[in-house]
Amino acid sequence: MDASPPDVAGQCAAAHALLICEHCDTVHRRRPLARGEVAECARCGAVLERCRGMRADTMLALVLTALVVFVQATLWPIVTLGLNGQHVAATLWDVIHMMWLDHSQVVAVLAAATLYVFPLAKILTLGWLLIYARSGRRAPGFRRLMVVLHHLGPWTMSEVFVLGALVSIVKAHLYFDVLPDPGIYAYGALMLLITVFAGIDLTRLWDETRDDDAETTS
Repeated sequence: MDASPPDVAGQCAAAHALLICEHCDTVHRRRPLARGEVAECARCGAVLERCRGMRADTMLALVLTALVVFVQATLWPIVTLGLNGQHVAATLWDVIHMMWLDHSQVVAVLAAATLYVFPLAKILTLGWLLIYARSGRRAPGFRRLMVVLHHLGPWTMSEVFVLGALVSIVKAHLYFDVLPDPGIYAYGALMLLITVFAGIDLTRLWDETRDDDAETTS
């Protein structure tokens, strides 16, 4: 007589019915959340889960919008400085290049990473996951990419750049003719989109997608 296979589906269902606080390891029983509702840990008060309230198709549309805005923000001039009838427009890469030439290599690398590399990596990674999540599947490399998204979150600092640029424009206006260019507005739009992404509970993708390889082997 053949041994009966393990109830993999039952084990997965039982695991999905539980929530474990990543701060104090307290185990909670999951229940459905209403739109805008947040589940908090009973012991330490940390946020366990948020109601995403947004389908994968809608999230993918936002990601594509963020990608278009990101390209515009990095290619369009950010600000134009005028003095004695001469005007100079600068893009993000112009500013980074000037900082590098001004012996501020560390600042230039940090600016390039937080304003270009990390936001682009987050947009592309999230888009890759959502393309598969639309049909309830997990993208290749799902587990590793979810960990990457978790670590990229604090390093996308477009909002810091926008606020710093606005303060600099106000101060520079005392000495130069300063004109904000479309790039700064594109960065403002990108800041809003990234803020929207920050309020979405991406951990729900674990529950809303299935691993085809696991189903095949089981």
